[in-house]
Amino acid sequence: MDTSFTAEENAFAEEVRAFFAQAYDDDLRARLESSNPTIFRAAVIEWQKRLHAQGWIATGWPKEYGGTGWNDTQSFIYETERAAAGVRDVIPFGLKMVGPVIYAFGTDEQKERFLPKILESDEWWCQGYSEPGSGSDLASLKTRADIDGDDYIINGAKIWTSYAQHADWIFCLVRTNSDGKKQQGITFLLIDMASPGIKVNPIVSIDGHHSLNEVEFNNVRVPMANRIGEQDKGWTYAKALLAHERTGIAGVADSKRGLTQLRELAANEVNAGRTLLSDPLFQKRLSDIEIELMALEFTELRVLASVAVGGAPGAESSMLKIKGTEIQQAIQQLTMDVAGYYQGMLPNDMSAEQLGHDFGSQARQAFMYGRAATVYGGSNEIQKNIMAKAVLGL
Repeated sequence: MDTSFTAEENAFAEEVRAFFAQAYDDDLRARLESSNPTIFRAAVIEWQKRLHAQGWIATGWPKEYGGTGWNDTQSFIYETERAAAGVRDVIPFGLKMVGPVIYAFGTDEQKERFLPKILESDEWWCQGYSEPGSGSDLASLKTRADIDGDDYIINGAKIWTSYAQHADWIFCLVRTNSDGKKQQGITFLLIDMASPGIKVNPIVSIDGHHSLNEVEFNNVRVPMANRIGEQDKGWTYAKALLAHERTGIAGVADSKRGLTQLRELAANEVNAGRTLLSDPLFQKRLSDIEIELMALEFTELRVLASVAVGGAPGAESSMLKIKGTEIQQAIQQLTMDVAGYYQGMLPNDMSAEQLGHDFGSQARQAFMYGRAATVYGGSNEIQKNIMAKAVLGL
């Protein structure tokens, strides 16, 4: 396997860096970090429209559907440069999740109706997979879809639904048949969030932010024309989506940036006349994470090399998800240790900034939210079961 970049690929990396330096300005960056939901939503849409104008909004889509047509190496370079520059990723639910499902399995009418608005960020999507009481056993879902003429009537609830409070549409897995194995009888539906009978209940997570929600469905009417593929075959489409989602959750590029920031913070922390970065024990902890991250990056490159010649992410996506999220949590833990007592500072406590430890509050919030990384997208325990079955035949 050759993981070195060609001259053309290095030139592409330079082009990406130049674009981010020009398009991701300080004003936009500040608005994307705003706690005001109206400002945040508008800033996300503005940034994604800038990417669309550049022709870079859908990095994994084929050109025929409005994507970049990039190969996986170009996408990898783009993500690496994005993270290195501290540029916010796109909201994934439309562009990285349901969009590819629609162009791969949807009807021509569905492609014409939904894909342009996803590309132009004119419609915001969220994901209706997890349910109260189901844990990581996605196939145990109980949200029911009963046929009434040309419509489905939906009853049930979804939970941990990111940004449902902003969403125009939700893609949902619903049960249309209870016979046979629980993976059977599941249908993939596209549901307008403005439909009568939908209620969004906010969930404020332990980091103090509101990004998660519970979504209730009470006799919600959904046209059969909004079904992806065949009835009762939704598990097939869901698995295709999850394989790519779990590969993305590995977050190699963002972890590399986190490690760089961690090293810079440690270089400025002085105790007893020497920096924390020069402490042998800290050096070992930092090096251990760096080695594991390097190994994960090469594993991701191997997967990309396989995909480039016609392969598809299978059990490897579970492996990337497991190790990637464990590394994210290790970086967050070590950043908390660097912050020390200052991790207890509140965001509006000016003394933290005056003391040069304003990163303490950010470290605490990232640590708290990051506890979920080994759970969302399918818990790491479930991913180990997938690998045991697919790779070891257990």
